[in-house]
Amino acid sequence: MSVIPVAGKRITLTIPQPGVWAGRPWARPSSVLLLAAAVAVGGLVLLPLVYLVVRTVGSGQAAADVLLKPSTLATLGRTVLLAGSVTVASAVLAVPMAWLTVCTDLPGRRWWAVAAALPLVLPSFVMAFLLVSIFGPRGLAQQALYPLLGVERLPAIYGFPGAFLVLTLMSYPYTLLSVRAGLQRLDPSLMEAARSLGLSPWRAFWRVTLPQLRPALVAGSLLVTLYVLRDFGAVTMMRYDTFTRIIYIQYQSFLSRSLAAALALVLVGMTAAILYLELRTRGKAHYARGSAGAPRQARLVRLGGWRWPATLFLGSVVFLALVIPAAGLLYWLARGLAQDQSLVALWRSAWNSLSVSLATAGVTMVAALPVAVFSVRRPGWLSHLVERLTYAGFALPGVVIALALVFFGASYAGSLYQTLLMLLVAYVILFIPQAVGAARTSLLQAPACLEEAGRSLGRRPGEVFRRVTLPLLWPGLSAGAALVFLTAMKELPATLILGPAGFRTLSTTVWANISEAFFAQAAAPALLLILLSSVPLALLTLREK
Repeated sequence: MSVIPVAGKRITLTIPQPGVWAGRPWARPSSVLLLAAAVAVGGLVLLPLVYLVVRTVGSGQAAADVLLKPSTLATLGRTVLLAGSVTVASAVLAVPMAWLTVCTDLPGRRWWAVAAALPLVLPSFVMAFLLVSIFGPRGLAQQALYPLLGVERLPAIYGFPGAFLVLTLMSYPYTLLSVRAGLQRLDPSLMEAARSLGLSPWRAFWRVTLPQLRPALVAGSLLVTLYVLRDFGAVTMMRYDTFTRIIYIQYQSFLSRSLAAALALVLVGMTAAILYLELRTRGKAHYARGSAGAPRQARLVRLGGWRWPATLFLGSVVFLALVIPAAGLLYWLARGLAQDQSLVALWRSAWNSLSVSLATAGVTMVAALPVAVFSVRRPGWLSHLVERLTYAGFALPGVVIALALVFFGASYAGSLYQTLLMLLVAYVILFIPQAVGAARTSLLQAPACLEEAGRSLGRRPGEVFRRVTLPLLWPGLSAGAALVFLTAMKELPATLILGPAGFRTLSTTVWANISEAFFAQAAAPALLLILLSSVPLALLTLREK
């Protein structure tokens, strides 16, 4: 409430709190619809959790015995160690890479941004196989070094070192894309004010820019942590026993699925603990622009003599994460073509991958919007609970969610079993955290006063959202859709279990060939997967101004 003197009189104005429209917000139909949509999305994600609870309770004392075994505690320690190490390493790589490709005059910075994000398109089991085939004790690197240096055997890459390397190289793009989106929306006047006060560029970055990137960094790091918790391909290829590998082994034994459900509940508990810690670290800081003026591009930082060390840093990461795996794939592709491998059958798999991934990106972003708006514009215990629930699905292995939907379809919706609709539902549950994180980060940086101004002019909530909020959210929504598309392209367990009969994607084609040790035949679909997945990512990055 403000009191303003005008011509000897005092006029009292009631100013609504940020993020809360004037009047009775919960009495409006739009608010009721927003609440219903957000709760419906949260309920959908709860479906696999209900399945896990039912199966675990049904196993009785056996489940409790499994959870208290020393081997289970050891698996918990290995999983936490891997997730924490990969998250920290991804942030250490992603933050300077994002800053270099957005805020500096680095030569070819947009192309570096595309190349640095491309490892995201590789399935984890493909990356793990390629690194093992190259850097393994008897891999291609050893074969190349033996005639020159007489190296007969390289150190073993299996276990924690191999899993850490593979997952870091594959996960840092999550943080990179999120931090890049945050940097592009920062108000450049903040950095300019810090520089005018005598701060060096380095101190200004640490004291001004980095705190403003906190939502983007936390959102990206959260996705990395949850991705590591649910990864199956890399840890299996590297023979590192985390919960996902142990759960898969239990599920292969038809007599132990209830015990696997009990182990999966441990993953749910770990996810809940991580989300609680993330919620406690958010604080109450505001990250929106201080004014509603038109955004402008910040002046690029001149690197001077540091541009070549910066280029070397980016080049080293891209070389290890992209060039070496691509060279390995080309080697196996040449072997396959030398065996007269036919490529005609790949086009059907490519069309299946493209169609289902595009549909997943669109549906998931639509489902994420009410959750993000509800969380940011209607803060409270219910909105935070719904938002937290959406992250639970990303921590569960795809095989767990797929089998939960198989149980649901066989028991209550037989007509949906092994249909594309059921597969799409599984994809939404798996990938909605990516969409919610991107949408929420953009909404935090969108001033609520602009929406309130639109409502004060008599516009309906739907029109305000379409003409004001949605354009402000578009960069974050585009980044989230790209993440969902790329992840759906390489999803494996859910596709194998829920896909219709005869429905093969590029990922399942690669897996089928690798499982049979047909490595040369796996190279062509893997390269096609990289090409098709990189096109939307390149368009998203190159259109930046």
